[in-house]
Amino acid sequence: MASEEITTTGYIQHHLQNMAYGKLPAGYERVNADGSITVLEESTWTLAHTSQEAVDMGFWAVHLDSMGWSIALGVIFAFLFARVASKATVGVPTGVQSFVELVVEFVDNTVKDIFHHRNTMIAPMALTIFMWVFMMNFMDLIPVDWLPMAAAKIAGNDHLFFKVVPTTDPNITLGMAFAVFLLMLFFSIKEKGLMGFVKELTLHPFHAGKWYVDIFLIPINLILETVSLIAKPISLGLRLFGNLYAGEMIFILIALMFGGGALLFAGAGVLQWGWAVFHILVITLQAFVFMVLTTVYMAMAHDTGEDH
Repeated sequence: MASEEITTTGYIQHHLQNMAYGKLPAGYERVNADGSITVLEESTWTLAHTSQEAVDMGFWAVHLDSMGWSIALGVIFAFLFARVASKATVGVPTGVQSFVELVVEFVDNTVKDIFHHRNTMIAPMALTIFMWVFMMNFMDLIPVDWLPMAAAKIAGNDHLFFKVVPTTDPNITLGMAFAVFLLMLFFSIKEKGLMGFVKELTLHPFHAGKWYVDIFLIPINLILETVSLIAKPISLGLRLFGNLYAGEMIFILIALMFGGGALLFAGAGVLQWGWAVFHILVITLQAFVFMVLTTVYMAMAHDTGEDH
């Protein structure tokens, strides 16, 4: 029983660990697969062999699998849509062109309903976010062992860490959210001016109109508005991460059932199918939510109050 628990725990931990590449200091003791210990004579950039090594690599460790899959999926999206756009024909669209036009029209209508200002960047950005996040989420529907096992065989390393769903990595989701946050700040200052942006942080939500009262309200406003501003990218990134991480965990737990008897195997197959069908809704909804909230934040950044 103890060995089963260790095996189960190890299986789960292995699937939740990214392929981390980072620097280990001189004198670091590395535990090899056979239990032996190797002491590094000098600082070394290397792949983490264990979860603890990934932690010890610190902030500058790079998750090669998350970065590789996110870049690859972004390139596939750009290539596919650019190719369809270059070969688009007049008339009733068919095949891939029909799908691309459907997505473009859906995103365009959504942006028009939310964003009522002039900025030719917002709609393409919304389309990119929706499709990119959707494609990264879609990787969660691939059986959890297929790609990691294939990568391990190619690398000749049975202990290779290899995650294929970039949005289960908070570095990816928070990185995207941080980029949205920077765009919020840029457009807020660009549209409202630096002083307008400062006034937005210091004179809302409480503003008496008299300086001897406002001088006491400004610190309160600044704290409330700063917290609200910072909470936007954090909640945006963590919402996507949390939903996809939970979905991946359920797939991993279902995969464990396949190692049981015939009854568990059959039950796992039914659960796998049922959760995959439901998860199609989840991955689409999360991509949509990320796109909509980004568009809403851009509209807020452009809102000078003169339109009302």
